[in-house]
Amino acid sequence: MNICVVGVGYVGLVTGTCFAELGLNVTCVDNDEKKIAMLNGGKVPIYEPGLEELVTKNVREGRLHFTCDLNQGVAQALVIFIAVGTPQGDDGAADLQYVWEVARSIGRTMADYKVVVTKSTVPVGTGQQVAAIIRQEQARPIPFDVVSNPEFLREGSAIEDFMRPNRVVVGASSDQAKAIMKDLYSPLYLLETPFVVTDVETAEMIKYASNAFLATKISFINEMANICELVGADVNVVAKGMGLDNRIGPKFLHAGPGFGGSCFPKDTAAIARLAHDKGYRFQIVEAVMAVNHRQRLVMVEKIKRAMGGDLAGKTVACLGLAFKPNTDDMRDAPSLVILPALMEAGATVRAFDPASMAEAKRMIPDLVYCENAYDAAQGADCLVIMTEWNQFRNLEWERIKSQMQGRVVVDLRNVYNPQKVRDEGFTYVSVGRP
Repeated sequence: MNICVVGVGYVGLVTGTCFAELGLNVTCVDNDEKKIAMLNGGKVPIYEPGLEELVTKNVREGRLHFTCDLNQGVAQALVIFIAVGTPQGDDGAADLQYVWEVARSIGRTMADYKVVVTKSTVPVGTGQQVAAIIRQEQARPIPFDVVSNPEFLREGSAIEDFMRPNRVVVGASSDQAKAIMKDLYSPLYLLETPFVVTDVETAEMIKYASNAFLATKISFINEMANICELVGADVNVVAKGMGLDNRIGPKFLHAGPGFGGSCFPKDTAAIARLAHDKGYRFQIVEAVMAVNHRQRLVMVEKIKRAMGGDLAGKTVACLGLAFKPNTDDMRDAPSLVILPALMEAGATVRAFDPASMAEAKRMIPDLVYCENAYDAAQGADCLVIMTEWNQFRNLEWERIKSQMQGRVVVDLRNVYNPQKVRDEGFTYVSVGRP
């Protein structure tokens, strides 16, 4: 089967590459000539463990192709995935201009039956609008189906999430489209992957509901962490006690500086806006967003208190900048709020991240960017662990001590055992632990 993936951003590139790995012939299309040139040259424009090797392998074996020519991709494919960006608009709703642009191009280009699949995260009702646009752009009536197939890829483990997913959601209205999608994903049937086959609107809502709920768990445990600090409880043990209840589960109960990335901030705002447009207030999600914003300011105050309140002339070493480990994604990263606030208070910030510094330099140019964790610690009064990269989990504390001027460690990810770091001679502060 030939498929076309429009958009070589995070979702599109991972999706196209993994389908090629499953034996399909895949053409990935994007109007960014630099990205296409990079991919044709064997270079991947995003950081995702294992992705570059998989791209190289499938290009070499002739199953994966990259082009700027949408007509070529559409003409050859039975299934066309729309995987373009849906950024947050000024009003909080998803900006669908790129989805509409692709739909118009498909309508003008298609010459035979196609299954058009929205892979991008889109509001309920987008599938109907995509279908209307395609029909409007067709020179003559040509049959097609529109399907919703939302992605559930976690940055840093996206390949595993695609190859061994918790579930595959397919929203379609015709039996033909459902059969084609099941055939497309047939290798996953061998792994007994659960499939949820439903209508388009329900599939679109499943994605938003999932992300909104996960974001709620994060904001909930961050609120609990703040209360734990006030009463002397340990949020890590509270989370463990909660997570052992099968009705709750242990995942997404890790206290910290708040969620970021390309999905949770955007999708919570979008579903709140969707509800608002229908005359309903989604008060839980509105509270989740407010808590997440406040949590970053709570972290700023935590760092200030740990340093005695006055940051003027002080140096802060920051380990990690991306919103999570194993990605270079800086979108809505807590560091984008916390570090500028420290600098506004008079601090110099020396920072290191294994993957995201190129993007961070564009977004926070006034940081001092360093070669490694120990370089970042040079002359620092305080060391802040912002992102829990594995290489920060076993720091050589004697070496850190020899580099630093002060002896304060603020661990915003609760990576370390507090007593262990204190035994090394540091004042150690974490999130939600006594």
